Amino acid sequence: MDEIVIRAMQKWPNVPDVFGWLKLDRRGNWLVKSRAEAAGEPVFDRISNQAVVDFIGRNYQPDAAGRWFFQNGPQRVFVALDYTPLVYRLSGDQKSIEAHTGAAPSSIKRAWIDDGGQVVFETDLGPGVALDRDLPALLEKIAVVDGRPVDDESIESVAAGKGPALAIVLGKRRVPLGSISAAEVAPRFGFEPSPHPAPGEPEC
Repeated sequence: MDEIVIRAMQKWPNVPDVFGWLKLDRRGNWLVKSRAEAAGEPVFDRISNQAVVDFIGRNYQPDAAGRWFFQNGPQRVFVALDYTPLVYRLSGDQKSIEAHTGAAPSSIKRAWIDDGGQVVFETDLGPGVALDRDLPALLEKIAVVDGRPVDDESIESVAAGKGPALAIVLGKRRVPLGSISAAEVAPRFGFEPSPHPAPGEPEC
């Protein structure tokens, strides 16, 4: 967390939280509410200013209830999630992954294929879906744990919850690969896709 943010939190410790203004899409883009349509539905625009994107990423984390937020000075801005709280992309050498925030995990615990064919990683930073454009390269890195060659049928069987034990090979790491349904991801990893204030919790 930025030092300027820490100082602001110490100076103004009781600023109400903000809900419904910031979103994270499946490609790791931050979206901010810009206006409301006639029907009352909010309209979100992508944040393109790189300095702002980097600032949000450095000050993004979960609270004890699994609600992810951006600490904007003394104020928590809670983030609605299109899927997972992090989006992982392959590193430049394709031997590891990094989060959309720019942080690199020190531990990649496990990977999962969901029922939509997306890859979800579990790391020390938190759970995150793989960036869609990296999926072809990730699928090429899947190997059968017992040494047998991998094929499309093996991958499909894992997505269906059966078949041989597979792993994604990232450099020297062999990350175990399992199956999960998209509906199970949030409860399994304990995060809240649509944060809202707790009873009695002030907001603005």
